[in-house]
Amino acid sequence: LASKRGSVRPFVHFNAKKDAEFLHKAMKGIGTDEDAILMALTARSNDQRQQIKAAYKKAYGKDLVSQLKSELGGLLENLIVALMMPPVLYDATLLHKALKGAGTDDQVLIEILASRTGEQIKEIIKVYKKEFGGKLEKDISSDTGGCYGRLLVILLQGSREEAVEEDKIENDAKDLYDAGEAKFGTDEEKFITILGNRSSEHLQKVFGAYKKLCGSDIEDSIKGETTGNLEDLLLAVVKCTRNVPGFFAESLYKSMRRAGTDDDTLMRIMVSRSEVDMLDIRANFKKMYGQSLYTTIQEDTAGDYQKALLYLCGGKD
Repeated sequence: LASKRGSVRPFVHFNAKKDAEFLHKAMKGIGTDEDAILMALTARSNDQRQQIKAAYKKAYGKDLVSQLKSELGGLLENLIVALMMPPVLYDATLLHKALKGAGTDDQVLIEILASRTGEQIKEIIKVYKKEFGGKLEKDISSDTGGCYGRLLVILLQGSREEAVEEDKIENDAKDLYDAGEAKFGTDEEKFITILGNRSSEHLQKVFGAYKKLCGSDIEDSIKGETTGNLEDLLLAVVKCTRNVPGFFAESLYKSMRRAGTDDDTLMRIMVSRSEVDMLDIRANFKKMYGQSLYTTIQEDTAGDYQKALLYLCGGKD
């Protein structure tokens, strides 16, 4: 379901058959009309894109995505192919690639498992099994290890508690303090259990109590006590607990403001959040960095690929 906070909404006067015809024309003839293709596809919701795919096959007996791939290339092709996948399949495919490639792409594992809802994670597991014939949990366990791997598996259960348990708040904060700051060497188990299982509302209160107890934010303790993938995962979980759009705004900023753009991350977030919370991501981006996401994308990318990203962004702030 398209959220009210997405930049991409269902197109009001939608006609799948007409859109299929339009795309067919845009791809035929001399040269491809990239701009027309981009505008058409980014102005439709993912659900509508699936209907266009079906209508195209019915009318022309060909797979629309294969046709688009043969017409486009490079980053633009990757972006359009991503847009044409149902969101859960897109997540499952990203995870599969992250696990099955040479080495593990931990950034992808962390981003998806820290930010998706329990319901979404359960769907992802089903689709992963159906598409790739494997168990996501098994694949993650065999590719990762230690506390990092264990926390990923806890997140994969998609079974965060719902409630705030007032009587547990102080205790959780103290457990986190004792496990980290208070003693030499960190008792990661406590961190993993508390951050992996408590509800977001509960954790926000725990983080407040933690700050009172310890004088610093939980993020600072995590940075001081852990390193590598475990540190990245714990920080992602804390940031998503506090503010999911803020987490994505920071990831987007980092993907662009370095030497060379991290297009994989940029594309992944723009595609997967376009119908979820892009408006909130934009607001957070502006607040955190004093510039609009739109302008930043403009400065960092080029060509039709840039145009498509800007359509997904939806506007300047």
